[in-house]
Amino acid sequence: MRRTGLFAATLALSAIVLAGCSAGGGPASAPSNSPSASASVSGSSSSAGAGHSLTTPATTRAFAALEQQYGAQVGVRVLDTGSGNTLGYRDDTRFAFASTSKLLTAGLLLRTASDAELDTVVHYDAADLLSYAPVTSQHVATGMSLRDLVTAALQVSDNTAANLVTEHLGGPAAVQSALRTLGDSTTNVDRTEPDLNTATPGDVRDTTTPHALATDLRRFAVGDLLTPARRTLLVSLLEGNTTGGPYVRAGVPAGWTVGDKTGNGSYGTRNDIAVVTPPGRAPIIVVILTNRGSAQDASSDDALIADVTRQVVETVR
Repeated sequence: MRRTGLFAATLALSAIVLAGCSAGGGPASAPSNSPSASASVSGSSSSAGAGHSLTTPATTRAFAALEQQYGAQVGVRVLDTGSGNTLGYRDDTRFAFASTSKLLTAGLLLRTASDAELDTVVHYDAADLLSYAPVTSQHVATGMSLRDLVTAALQVSDNTAANLVTEHLGGPAAVQSALRTLGDSTTNVDRTEPDLNTATPGDVRDTTTPHALATDLRRFAVGDLLTPARRTLLVSLLEGNTTGGPYVRAGVPAGWTVGDKTGNGSYGTRNDIAVVTPPGRAPIIVVILTNRGSAQDASSDDALIADVTRQVVETVR
């Protein structure tokens, strides 16, 4: 793979500034199995109202019932960016983020790259192609612009495109350093596709919490991390996602707009993170992370995330 050096240098400088300030991706505490209404993450300033927690014993029972029904572990974090109201379930528990991390790398690229850099063509070889590369496999001879790589990563979840973006940013360690700079002291970024999808229970590599991921998504898609034009671009790319039909999109009422990024992994890992906009209201950030069973080849169930979303909608509407 080839990349320009601008991002690697920029993110390396961030790492120097951060030296001694926060952990850089080493082991953290193992996943917790107890639900929680809240979790701590820095850098969560927002223009939303103070709001209040919508988490109640009733919502906790409802999510626990879905876990029992599907034989799954579920993590939920919801933030109404208009009212500031929140909803959580196991939102301080670590889950493998799988391909939802493509939102993070896209956000970091859109935050720093100039328009000219986004149009820079990245060249790669056939040897760089992963087994799931529906878009990049068609452009080996010509390469693809960073803009098109981000589009392929977000809308089709092309793994080679995601790795090329990560490589341009300086690799997983540089991505994590950039997230630490932005205040995310929770998310661990350790590997690239497809290894980040192993999702082995107890392994904190390539994991996050629903709370941390919801904070990051809000800040990139609704908050002040991106310029208005770049926020619009990011949300439009998420709204054009082609992989999210059975998940959050299936659980919201007709007329609600959804922009999302999905992720799948071993041990029945199935995730969806979304910017959900009801008619006439501010966007609602919805993060749902799930896994099923102790077997590496455990299956996931598409209906689980849709049913969790319906419970979210019932609570926040």
